[in-house]
Amino acid sequence: MKFLERDIVALNVEVSTPEEAIKKAGHLLSDKGYITQSYIDAMIRSFQKNGPYFVIAPNIAIPHARPEDGVKEASVSLIQLKEPVSFGSTGNDPVKLVFALGASNSDEHLNVLKMLMKVLGNVENTEKLKSAKNYEEIKSLLN
Repeated sequence: MKFLERDIVALNVEVSTPEEAIKKAGHLLSDKGYITQSYIDAMIRSFQKNGPYFVIAPNIAIPHARPEDGVKEASVSLIQLKEPVSFGSTGNDPVKLVFALGASNSDEHLNVLKMLMKVLGNVENTEKLKSAKNYEEIKSLLN
């Protein structure tokens, strides 16, 4: 499993739409071969069809799609947005942190979510992720 490793985290990313944010977070995973382009397309279609259901807390979005849409290896990327973007989530907009999640089965999906919740379950950690200037600041939260 690849979880918020240096090469799948990008800070201070500029986007103007939710779709662009999903693409950039997804491309961190597809560029490494963990998911396919069809998985990114499926995440965007899911957002367009179902709305911002994956904006799970203030400032936090976790776009994902179904395993059969193109997951090769369980993985989670992060883009920290330079300027927050509105996804259309009444209670949780605007979004500053976008975690693209790829899991190839239900067990992996739950394990990845548990790992993510360990980090995001602490408000202080979320604030640190939002303001991190380099990967080392993020890595310190993962240990």
